[in-house]
Amino acid sequence: MNKVFAVVGHPIEHSRSPELHHAFAEKLAIPLTYSKHLVPLDGFTQHVKAFFQTGGHGLNITVPFKEQAFALCDVLTERAKIAKAVNTLWMQNGTLHGDNTDGQGLVEAIQSLGWSLQNSKILILGAGGATRGVIYPLAAAGATEIVVANRTLERAEQLVQDLEQHVPHTRLRAVSLNALEGEFDLIINATSASLSGEALQLPAQLTFHHAYEMAYGKPSSFLEQAQQRHVPHSDGFGMLIGQAIESFYIWNGVKPKLADFLYLAPKA
Repeated sequence: MNKVFAVVGHPIEHSRSPELHHAFAEKLAIPLTYSKHLVPLDGFTQHVKAFFQTGGHGLNITVPFKEQAFALCDVLTERAKIAKAVNTLWMQNGTLHGDNTDGQGLVEAIQSLGWSLQNSKILILGAGGATRGVIYPLAAAGATEIVVANRTLERAEQLVQDLEQHVPHTRLRAVSLNALEGEFDLIINATSASLSGEALQLPAQLTFHHAYEMAYGKPSSFLEQAQQRHVPHSDGFGMLIGQAIESFYIWNGVKPKLADFLYLAPKA
């Protein structure tokens, strides 16, 4: 019997989740259907309830509903609790479960590039929901220090304060974006600069050995600067695959290999 899955969001047309999940299913010979649903901004809760009542197996959640999904869940994973946002829903024994697979997706994408996170010092640009969702998995993967840089320093400080008790073996620090300096194993851009086309200027006194852009498919001043410095760099398509793999694994109990699906990346 075909299991039924979907991704919900507003907008949703751009989502590549159906393509990814169908590719995983074909590779692993698992029968399923996966569609995308445009949901009205005031219709999220009703849509989720109707989906599971009519036999749906699992939902992925994208912008702007991840916080609403978090609030709906009866049972949350540790990483969902910390992220305060949910991108993966499923029903188990009549209760709605939620997880956030974004951070694990990022970790697996980075590891698939051959970059080590063990004992690493990481700088994350931005202090929004994307950063909140990845700190716990990065710490669990072995990061010893994570610095959060944000234009508004208070926001970065609040994030550090919220999360430091969850990552006792990793040092968390907040800095202002215009006070960036020092040396890092990895720098991650979690700001919306690439999506908005805004230029992000990295100061000369900042040194980094790897650069990861969470966005994909758009020109990125962040990646251009990494390239100019001859630093290994990547856009976020691997993270997209990684978070989808983690959802697929939760629902189906089988884990596709990330490297098998990099051919789906947008052509430059």
